[in-house]
Amino acid sequence: MVLAVIAGIIITSILFFVVMLSVFSGMAAAGKKSVVIPEKSVLVIKTGAMIPDRSQSNPLAMLDPVTMSFTQTPGLNELLSNLKKAAEDEKVSGILIENGTMPSGWATADELRSALLEFKKSGKFIYSYSDYLLMQESYFISTAADAIWINPTSMFDFKGLAAEVTFYKDALEKLGVDVQVIRHGKFKGAVEPYMLDRLSDENRLQISGYMGSIWEHVVKSVSETRGVPAEKIMSLADSLAGYDAALMTAAGLIDGTIYRDQLEDSIRTAAGIDSGKKINYVSMSKYSNVTVKHSTVTGKDKIAVLFAEGSIVMGEGDDTNIGGNRYAEELRKLRLDSTVKAIVFRVNSRGGNAIASDQIWREVELTDKVKPVVVSMGNYAASGGYYIAAAGRKIIASPVTITGSIGVFGLIPNAQTLLDKKLGISSDVVRTNAHSDSPSLTRPLSAFEKDALQDNVERTYNTFTGVVAAGREMSQPAVDSIGQGHVWSGADAIPIGLVDSFGGLRDAISEAATLAGLEEYRTIEKPESADLYTKLLKELAGGIRAKAIRQELGEVSRYYFDLKDIISSGGIQAAMPYYLEIR
Repeated sequence: MVLAVIAGIIITSILFFVVMLSVFSGMAAAGKKSVVIPEKSVLVIKTGAMIPDRSQSNPLAMLDPVTMSFTQTPGLNELLSNLKKAAEDEKVSGILIENGTMPSGWATADELRSALLEFKKSGKFIYSYSDYLLMQESYFISTAADAIWINPTSMFDFKGLAAEVTFYKDALEKLGVDVQVIRHGKFKGAVEPYMLDRLSDENRLQISGYMGSIWEHVVKSVSETRGVPAEKIMSLADSLAGYDAALMTAAGLIDGTIYRDQLEDSIRTAAGIDSGKKINYVSMSKYSNVTVKHSTVTGKDKIAVLFAEGSIVMGEGDDTNIGGNRYAEELRKLRLDSTVKAIVFRVNSRGGNAIASDQIWREVELTDKVKPVVVSMGNYAASGGYYIAAAGRKIIASPVTITGSIGVFGLIPNAQTLLDKKLGISSDVVRTNAHSDSPSLTRPLSAFEKDALQDNVERTYNTFTGVVAAGREMSQPAVDSIGQGHVWSGADAIPIGLVDSFGGLRDAISEAATLAGLEEYRTIEKPESADLYTKLLKELAGGIRAKAIRQELGEVSRYYFDLKDIISSGGIQAAMPYYLEIR
């Protein structure tokens, strides 16, 4: 009986896996089928959802493990393409922006807002609506709309920006763990959570600088589109006026409060749909499969868009990070491909491993000598993220991109007190040489070892500033003066020479075409996604578990993943100062 039960479980599991594989294969195939939409359709954009730079093609990436429902989240590339297509599509009457609560990053929001303003030139309507809560980032996007409405009982979160940094020093001391820090750069705040219990003066200064620059851009943009003086907007934020919808309506920041049925009446009027008739809402994911004949771009010449999103890590990496070996190989292939005339390198990274960053930088430098490489910066292109971008012929960023952070550091935890005094675990070591066990987690670094590691950090920093100096045609002392780990906003990065111009992904593609002398071309996206079955196996191995952790822990899940990322980091790091969320 026991053997029969075991055999039954095994057979059932295999059958379940085969059935699920068939279901997901069907979903993937269905997602590629051409779609025809009816006349007077309304395109729906959901803000307040995590918008990656590139769309996910993996069905399991859309799975909510708690509700067991599928939610497709199109990437920024898909949204931009769809908005351009919809402006020419006679079947699309307008756009409804439905606002949520999950931030996607200010640069992503700025790029999406710019694309909506461009769509608006087609003469089609754009309406924005919030059922529950209108967050600042979603509101910023919504200021491209003709009208912004919220539910009468919902709230408008409008209060300016805040950046919160979590410090682990006291907790680590209580555990008996001493984090030994080796760094270069007075602004290199990535190590401060392990050294201090509050922000240093230098770190507070730089955060105030780039956060103030981002908010200044937001306020200026809102002022221009809503016709409200910047001083008035600042006053409303200071007084938490967002909690009073009537006050915000009177001030001109929103257009009023209405219920969903009233919203739909307004949409029917704008779209020319008869009263009481069903509105044909079309999701962005569905609209991606709609073909508009006159929007098709032809030509044998190609511009490759290479998406690099996540932490920079050693080896191959995966779809959630930037593997040094994998991206170096991708750049080599694109350099040798004669049909690819230019490359847009889309970087959205806080940085990571210094050696992996150097691998990728080298291939960018070699490739740009053969064909133009234009860098498009996303929410972040800082530290290692800037390192891999520095060799690009042109660097384009949003005014609210976080960049710079030219500095390096190393962290060596010493858990001797935790192991010996608290857990009663001791260790002994046999060495062939004086420092064979260096660095060790069970003892502190000696003065000689600290000096050796500091020298290594200094060499890496010197290489980093040399890379930037060569790529940006600056002197190394000039790079050092704006380096030292200092973080800059995109707006502040232009005057100091780290960025060439403002713009988004579409602007970078146009610039690449100009540099390559192309009039007709088509774009391809790299790196190519792994096949469906490989993705399914990877998701089953870890992706679903990570989603379940996020669902279960909610807001605090970021601490778990932050610590996991720190533990898995190897070697000297060229990484963004701490894990910063601006909200």
